[in-house]
Amino acid sequence: MRSAQMKQGIPGGADADRSIAARFGDRRAMLNLALVAVFCVLWSSAFAAAKIGIVDCPPLILLSARFLAAGVIMIALAVATGALRALPRRRDLVLLVALGALNNAVYLGLSWVGMETVSSGVAAVIISANPLLTALIAAPVLGERLGVAKLAGLALGLAGVAIVVRSRIAGGEELFGTALVCAALLSLVAGTIVFKRFVPRVDLWTGNAVQCLAGGVLLAPVALMTASPADIHLTANLVWSFAYMVVAVSIGAYWLWFYLLSKSSATAAASLHFLMPPLGLMFGWLLLGEPVAAADLLGIVPIAIGIRLVTRPTRGAGGRA
Repeated sequence: MRSAQMKQGIPGGADADRSIAARFGDRRAMLNLALVAVFCVLWSSAFAAAKIGIVDCPPLILLSARFLAAGVIMIALAVATGALRALPRRRDLVLLVALGALNNAVYLGLSWVGMETVSSGVAAVIISANPLLTALIAAPVLGERLGVAKLAGLALGLAGVAIVVRSRIAGGEELFGTALVCAALLSLVAGTIVFKRFVPRVDLWTGNAVQCLAGGVLLAPVALMTASPADIHLTANLVWSFAYMVVAVSIGAYWLWFYLLSKSSATAAASLHFLMPPLGLMFGWLLLGEPVAAADLLGIVPIAIGIRLVTRPTRGAGGRA
């Protein structure tokens, strides 16, 4: 009480405190917005980069090598920054291996094989349905509340995705490849729920590194049984694609994904995937020359509105969506 009175006795004391807090809040909000923007660009561009890489290398071989390389680099970063002071506990290690299987080996393994016949833009659109499935499962499993506005936002986001997918499937996209990408989506949703439900008690560098190493080890035998290293053609496109996916995606985008997931609800974090259709289509057009139909652009409108409704903080939730 006395402290409050003293502050009030200083000209502008209480107001200054509120002003400073507001400025810090604004800076934090701007930082979070910047991180979201970087994550969305990196994640959505990965589909086009992968499409380029698998032209010169069997997808599972390339993916396994990417995971192993990224895992080794992140372990080195964890050691260099002092984050890795001891090995993760058995409970956390088992959880991270399971997450590596869901978020890396199964999700991306199926996605990349599917993209041998499906365009990168369609793959990005399908994966963007992650928020709807995550929200439906998070409500009963994690106890996350879904108000009318969030349900409306999810419905609008799904409608936008459906508009884009319908136009592409009607145009003759490969159904088997589409089914593989849909199965990949289910694996990503499961990984999101498992992470939020059990939350591994390790730093993000170590956690992401173990997941990458687990994904690479799990995929390696499957990759070598289904393809041969002789099928690899060392080209400039393959080299830059591999480097981009290791550094920008496996290290950068995945670190951001788990950071954002740890700071918000599963539903709000997953809703970022509604940004993938326009960005995925843009990178597919820009890097691969994939056509963008009028229906694709039409679908962006409900997607954008849906993102706003789903990620808008609810009253009394401490600002967490």
